[in-house]
Amino acid sequence: MNTWTSLLWKQQCKKTDRGGNQLYFVGIDISKFKHDCAIVDELGNVITPSWSFQNDREGFSLLKELLDALDGEKKIGLEATGHYGQNLKLFLENNDFSFMEFNPLLINRFVHSKSLRKTKTDSIDALMIAQYLMTVEYKPYPPSFYTLEKLKSLTRFRDSLIRQRSKQLVELTNILDKVFPEFKSFFKGRFSATALYILFHYASPEKISNMNSKSYEPLRRLSRGRFSMVDFVELKTLARNTVGSTCDYLLQEMEITIDIYNQLQSKVEEIELQIHNCVLGLTPPMLTIPGIGVASAAVILSEFGDLSKFNSPSKLLSFAGMEPGYFQSGTSESTGKMVKHGSSHLRYAMMNCAQTVINNEPTFAAYYAKKRAEGKEHRVALTHVAKKLLRVIYTLQTKELSYNPDLVR
Repeated sequence: MNTWTSLLWKQQCKKTDRGGNQLYFVGIDISKFKHDCAIVDELGNVITPSWSFQNDREGFSLLKELLDALDGEKKIGLEATGHYGQNLKLFLENNDFSFMEFNPLLINRFVHSKSLRKTKTDSIDALMIAQYLMTVEYKPYPPSFYTLEKLKSLTRFRDSLIRQRSKQLVELTNILDKVFPEFKSFFKGRFSATALYILFHYASPEKISNMNSKSYEPLRRLSRGRFSMVDFVELKTLARNTVGSTCDYLLQEMEITIDIYNQLQSKVEEIELQIHNCVLGLTPPMLTIPGIGVASAAVILSEFGDLSKFNSPSKLLSFAGMEPGYFQSGTSESTGKMVKHGSSHLRYAMMNCAQTVINNEPTFAAYYAKKRAEGKEHRVALTHVAKKLLRVIYTLQTKELSYNPDLVR
């Protein structure tokens, strides 16, 4: 948009001024290289047809200039589209513009309710967002937005590093099958802390077979005595008599794989420290629930964002994609499996939390046992626990309460 268009915009804004503060609804459709914006007033009049601005400083400055030209209250709505809108959201926050973010599924449903035509453009989407904004309670992002965005980025990056780290263990297994096939079976197919220590410090069958009594002491401490001297001697014997190949290139591959694993592990620990500090700075009440740790709380907080923007726990379940599907035809109706919309990171965290809470909190353990007694399979019963847990989290977070099992019974 050029300066001339900007002047026309300001003139149009002045013409719409009816002598008092007005309410404007600003819809912004986010994309990678540009964003589209449309504005309607409180009567539904289109103040400006959708226009585009670049995803850069010049484009953001132009948006601010045009928003400042509006004489009245401004409510801004964005469609959640991953990381493409993060810089714009930070810009709006730094310039004291409040904004609200919507699940794309909600916008899509609103569009279909307005028309059956399958027409989709960024300009139409921006107008639909502005019009949808008129129909909902305005709940802008909280001041903690930056911390929550930081948490989301850190937790997802941590997951990415962990997946890469797991791939290195798969690669290490493949190499061990050639170099020292007896190793994994000796440790019952698991890369325990003791097994990894041995591989990291003695990365070949020859070095393992030459371990001495001084080598055993750190293994005993690491395993808390479970790795006995008998085990130590047996492993050395297996290494000495292995049928595996000791080719230099395979030993080199194993050494490099172990090195990459160690680097990834170090970076995971760095990221986890940042996550830990962020979460403790927010002091979320959900941490008072036995079984919920900092890492899980970080995912739940960052994926949901501001929980107060949800009117009820059912809205929370819907956002997480954990509500059951509903089918109705004629006189028959039924519910189905989870719809699984929304964040897979969030659902995974909730299911993991459900298991740890069952192991640590008697009330949830009893609820799980009840569902199992009703004939539900483990995964189904666990899903019920996750839903109950999510409702409890919603109450604690929105009312700033500590966990009390008596309120859950």
